[in-house]
Amino acid sequence: MNKKPHPLTQLTLRVLPFADAASDGLPLGQLLRLSLFQVSVGMASVMLLGTLNRVMIVELGVLATVVAVMIALPVLIAPFRALLGFRSDTHRSAIGWKRIPYLWFGSLWQMGGLAVMPFALLVLGGDPVHHVPFAGEVLAALAFLMTGLGLHMTQTAGLALASDRATDETRPRVVALLYVMFLLGMGLSAVIIGWLLRDFSPLRLVRVVQGAAVVGILLNLVALWKQESVRPMSKAERAAPRPRFSDAWAEFASRGQVRRLLLVVFLGTMAFNMQDVLLEPYGGEILGLSVSATTLLTAMWATGALIGFGLAGHWLARQANPYRIGGFGLVLGLAAFSCVIFADPMQSPPLFFAGAGLIGLGGGLFAVATLTAAMTLPVTGTAGRGLALGAWGAAQATAAGLSIMIGGTLRDVINTQALAGNLGEALNTPATGYSFVYHTEIALIFITLAALGPLVRTAARPTHSPGSPVRVGLADFPT
Repeated sequence: MNKKPHPLTQLTLRVLPFADAASDGLPLGQLLRLSLFQVSVGMASVMLLGTLNRVMIVELGVLATVVAVMIALPVLIAPFRALLGFRSDTHRSAIGWKRIPYLWFGSLWQMGGLAVMPFALLVLGGDPVHHVPFAGEVLAALAFLMTGLGLHMTQTAGLALASDRATDETRPRVVALLYVMFLLGMGLSAVIIGWLLRDFSPLRLVRVVQGAAVVGILLNLVALWKQESVRPMSKAERAAPRPRFSDAWAEFASRGQVRRLLLVVFLGTMAFNMQDVLLEPYGGEILGLSVSATTLLTAMWATGALIGFGLAGHWLARQANPYRIGGFGLVLGLAAFSCVIFADPMQSPPLFFAGAGLIGLGGGLFAVATLTAAMTLPVTGTAGRGLALGAWGAAQATAAGLSIMIGGTLRDVINTQALAGNLGEALNTPATGYSFVYHTEIALIFITLAALGPLVRTAARPTHSPGSPVRVGLADFPT
């Protein structure tokens, strides 16, 4: 006979966030400690995409084109996430670890990249004392590549480890906690680093960035400590031939509609992320919003994304077709970008903010639904969870990075032509470049819907029984 939980325990499980994510195999203390790697990844993401972006352009006077290239460099590592995940699936060591070595070496790469980055940026900015032709560009590129490699390796191995240790019943809540910790790491890091760099100087830049490198590896050390059980392997087991990545990938890609699903993920991510670096400038330059007002756009987007996550989880629990949910998210994207476009001629900031919220809502529904579909694929043979996780991360991260770079480039090229009068008098306005990008995203959404159609028709019904736990699968959600 099962013992009834104490009333105080029941209250704690109802009130304390994620308290019910713990299990016998992953107690709450170890879960919270493991989630610290997401804080580290969030901090590194803020450094690459936010803080250092602003420092290079404003304080160091680096050309925006060079900055855009540097920020896009970590995207070159993203396609290798599938290989990293596969290697962690099949890694062999004397003590039996699979995920920890990749988590550890990812932490080292991340720390190394951030450690040398401030010096590289000072040289890139034209430090007259240490001026060497092209040294700044080369060193900065290496620093961004090292940090990107460490970020991708750390997150791929860490999420796979968390997914391995979670049970089928607790996995949805475990992965939700990890996602929230990533957002928390980004938010806190942005506030703290921004405050520390309010009075900029080269020495302060070195201190802050290298301090972030030290904090990151300390967080990861605490996160990985005693998180993977020791399963000793014999010398013969370690010497046995390993499965080949090409064979594992061929097996994985042959399952059902895997290739089409990854194509949908790539196109949909492109459609929702091309505006990533344009919404705030659009609000300030075209609608005349203040800095504090445009800062609220991130909050609107995040709120919409979290609502989308909750709605998708609720509908999936009711055995809804995940591809239909993804399609509904894409349709919301059409409405979202229409609101953003019409905010200019109508001079309506509320319409603009509504569009930002709908972008988050539609993108959240699309991401969770397609990720759920990916994680319901059978994980057998040599194609393990790490490979599936890496394939998803490769498609999503590559599309996100490319779309940001393409969006900024399109805006600059179209605006140059428009303001020069080459596109006609009606389009001789700074809003033309922004509008072109938003219309491009609408076109991409229609293409994604066309690619998604066959998946909706061929999708199998969920096999779980009503009322049983549903694997939402956000453990594999990449940034």
